[in-house]
Amino acid sequence: MLLGCVADDLTGATDLALMLTREGLRTVQSTGLPPADLDVSEVDAVVVALKSRTIAVADAVSQSVEAARALQTLGALRLFFKYCSTFDSTDEGNIGPVADALLDLTGGGVTIACPAFPKAGRTIYAGYLFVNGVPLNESPMKDHPLTPMHDANLVRVLQRQTQRKVGLIPFETVDAGPEAIRKLLESGAAKMFIVDAIADGHLRSIGAAVAHLPLITGGSGVAMGLPAAYLKAGLIDRLTPAPEQMAAPQGRQAILAGSCSAATRGQVKTAIEAGLPNLRIDPLEVASGTQTAGQILQWVDRQPKDKPFLIYSSDDPDAVRQVQERLGRAQAGTIVEDLLGHIAAALPARGFTRMIVAGGETSGAVVQALGAGVLTIGPEIDPGVPWTRSRSGVDMALALKSGNFGASDFFLKAWDRLA
Repeated sequence: MLLGCVADDLTGATDLALMLTREGLRTVQSTGLPPADLDVSEVDAVVVALKSRTIAVADAVSQSVEAARALQTLGALRLFFKYCSTFDSTDEGNIGPVADALLDLTGGGVTIACPAFPKAGRTIYAGYLFVNGVPLNESPMKDHPLTPMHDANLVRVLQRQTQRKVGLIPFETVDAGPEAIRKLLESGAAKMFIVDAIADGHLRSIGAAVAHLPLITGGSGVAMGLPAAYLKAGLIDRLTPAPEQMAAPQGRQAILAGSCSAATRGQVKTAIEAGLPNLRIDPLEVASGTQTAGQILQWVDRQPKDKPFLIYSSDDPDAVRQVQERLGRAQAGTIVEDLLGHIAAALPARGFTRMIVAGGETSGAVVQALGAGVLTIGPEIDPGVPWTRSRSGVDMALALKSGNFGASDFFLKAWDRLA
């Protein structure tokens, strides 16, 4: 096993695992610390999914270092710290502090920070992050309930989170190719570099330039060039083709959506307009006890068995703020996550074997409830979102979707990639 990856949320881990699989690395994903007896004899990369994006800085650092050490014990020669392509964080962290700790673990030196993912609309130019052509601070991320992003300049954002010097590898250097990138990395100008990238070719050049580093940080996009670079360096002996379709257990289908991102709200709207049976979760009613898991499961039992249904809590930013004002920011999210986890845990006994889950926090709650600790990566549905199949716990096909990812018809078309 060559590459050990630590991701700060579940859907981000799946996004990275998909990228590595698509580019030829045999990859598995572990929810939380990988089992000590995990067989990695036929595995090139292991991605550990944590839930550390918005927890206390000290806890995020501790959990990330513990995961990295577990990966090194399994044989990892390189480490990758994965965070969201919109650099979700606050002025305190958690990206900078975790990157600092992992850099210390690997012996210091230099690393990069590159969340660019052009196919998903995330590009970096002059150190500024753009989301679908709009500066980060003007995108829907400015209204994120936990990590509102008010500064698009990633050099400034990261410098507020670390004592190490943060620099920039600008577009002109990246466009000149791997040697130019490597030369600036080795210049001593900084210890962490934000790296510009506006196209896949830039990501592949970055991968070729940084494959020798003990630690890389970024979104899944920057991993695009790593497998080919590892092959060229002789660190692996072959690239393995990614699957085009995934065999999945036959059974019923469900969609659980907890994300309130603009992309997920659009997917919910499209699914409802297409006629999918649907039920909305109201956090205030859940908090008051007037909407319960038992009631929702009674609704599930009345639905047709030959088509998927949608259970969602997604709502617009103003409504989310009103709920947070009533319940508190943390409590508002926890109520929905716990409820959806409870519902998910009850679905296998009702014949459900195929499930789409929207939202990183929601996905974490669902996977934990199902006991799906280790996942095999299947085919890509939309950029950054694959089908997976659990290798532990219940046998189920799971599409774990970041709230920001996927086309508007994602909930409708995803099933076509399953056999």
